[in-house]
Amino acid sequence: MRPGIHPVSRPVVFRDRAADIAILTTSTVDSSRTIEWADGNTYPLIDVEISSASHPFYTGNTRVVDTAGRVERFERRYGRTS
Repeated sequence: MRPGIHPVSRPVVFRDRAADIAILTTSTVDSSRTIEWADGNTYPLIDVEISSASHPFYTGNTRVVDTAGRVERFERRYGRTS
């Protein structure tokens, strides 16, 4: 590998705001926000909106989608074709 072209890999905390969990892992991403971890060290903090802890595919929770309302709205807007 050529020296000086690869980003620095360091420990980073990713916090899932939907599930309210935090995961300490290694990443090249950097942040100005920090968090104190259980080991007493301070790590960069990255907030994510969804992760495997809150995604419906992994959790098994499903969301109700109003498809009938979408179809009716489409038909009202563009007319029904036969």
